[in-house]
Amino acid sequence: MSARRRVLVAVQILLYLVNESQGLARIDPLVETELGLIKGLRANDGDYAMFLGIPFGKVNASNPFGDATAYGKFDGVLEAYDDSAICPQIDEATGVYIGTIDCLHLNVYVPASATSKNPVPVMVYIYGGSFRHGDFGRHVYGPKFLVKHDVILVTLNYRLGPYGFMCLDIPEVPGNQGFKDQLLALKWVKEHIHNFGGDSNKITVSGESAGAIAVDFHLMYNKEKLFHKAIIQSGTTLSPVFYEPSRNAPILIAEKLGYITDDLNAAIAFLAQVDPSLVIAAVFDLGIELNVRPCVEKSFEGVESFIDQNWITADVRNARDVQVLIGFNEHERLIIHASGDDDYFRNLNVVETKLFDAFDVDNDKFNGMKDIVQHFYFGDDEVTIESKLDVVNFDSDIMYNHPSYRSIDRFIEHNSGDIFLYLFSYVGGRNYVRVRDNITVGGAVHADELGYLFDMSYLNIETHDADDVRMVDVMTTLWTNFVKYGNPTPEVTELIPVKWTPIVDTKTKPFLNLGKELTVGSRPFSERMAFWDLFYKANKELQRAYPGENI
Repeated sequence: MSARRRVLVAVQILLYLVNESQGLARIDPLVETELGLIKGLRANDGDYAMFLGIPFGKVNASNPFGDATAYGKFDGVLEAYDDSAICPQIDEATGVYIGTIDCLHLNVYVPASATSKNPVPVMVYIYGGSFRHGDFGRHVYGPKFLVKHDVILVTLNYRLGPYGFMCLDIPEVPGNQGFKDQLLALKWVKEHIHNFGGDSNKITVSGESAGAIAVDFHLMYNKEKLFHKAIIQSGTTLSPVFYEPSRNAPILIAEKLGYITDDLNAAIAFLAQVDPSLVIAAVFDLGIELNVRPCVEKSFEGVESFIDQNWITADVRNARDVQVLIGFNEHERLIIHASGDDDYFRNLNVVETKLFDAFDVDNDKFNGMKDIVQHFYFGDDEVTIESKLDVVNFDSDIMYNHPSYRSIDRFIEHNSGDIFLYLFSYVGGRNYVRVRDNITVGGAVHADELGYLFDMSYLNIETHDADDVRMVDVMTTLWTNFVKYGNPTPEVTELIPVKWTPIVDTKTKPFLNLGKELTVGSRPFSERMAFWDLFYKANKELQRAYPGENI
């Protein structure tokens, strides 16, 4: 480091120490941490600082499919200005293969109110995307709506697809590396967020879809507890979204790329030298993208497991005393079925497909069960385009709604704290997926609520009507009240004129309906949920985490 550079750093440290000693908001977004100095940016759309692209983990270049390690200390001043890093994937919007293995970065957004003398609660957000898409960037997860409520927001990257979720039953690639990336990030937050004015004893981990499922898995983790509250939006570990792992995936991918071997380690070594975009493309060409997802890991001496038991029957070890905010949207799976024509629905066979994912359908005890489900949702009618919302209701119930019910019961059985259940039914100009996919039928679909929590680049808040702006204020107030107090409605206000009652036992399920008006009720979709209560009770022993992993 040059003499001039040393002087500049010394001056910056002095300014930092002066402000910290006075308990004032910092003049410059410069933070001294145990890892070194981190310099961020002052936001131009609110009174907060942004620390972008802080590395928290290192991927092993010789085995980018295995466990990452903590990043460690920085050399000099880390200029945290860039959140463009994306883990290898196919871009969901363009179909282009993008990303790099040097992607384990996180963003920290700090309101001006946060200082060492006034630490504020922390909300860590884990993105969704079916374990194969997504990133932590501001283009989707802009922070300004949330940080104005005096919480720190942290977003993080984790590896996806073959780089994050190959499960090979070997110690070099045991499985669930993407979850272990998240674990590294949560440890980083726990150890270092106090330097940013965050309260390390008030950390809420949150996520939507695959991110929500990740949060639920973290509640099963049997080591240290790294957070105190959990927000689970549209997805739990009981959702039937998992597939049998491809245990020889590296051999198949290597062969697709021209390298023939029957040795897993040789295939891994070859693929480590290949451009990640080619690896991702080969996975999709082979049609195994659904077979690189979470799995039950085989145990190896000296290798730490993240998932070591079938999650259908697993203990939710970290749920004890953890308060949970959980819910789903009115028409979740309309995201899949909205554009289907009559031929699509006549050939769909959705009941058989979904039951296969969730149950051992080949067992003689399951005979006749498909017909029972078919009749409950469709009666004796043929499934056609006129049945669209019935299809959506079935698909949503088995994928998101009833899994949330069962997860709530499991949390209570494991002595969780208060649980707050919501139904998001609002339809407006910031419904994320309805706007993105130009969906004009039905209600709120999967991920729609995100537009009211995050400042998204293509949803300009200035162009939206008063109801949409109000819903942004309602959602962010409820969510950050939960982060701060463990109670979304600590008081009744003009903005939020109802009290959100928590669930305290498995018999009743009070909930808040987030519609154009806020209303409270009991057991959303009660008749359909009662049907699934009985169905799962009758078929309890036939459940499976994924085909081949029965309980």
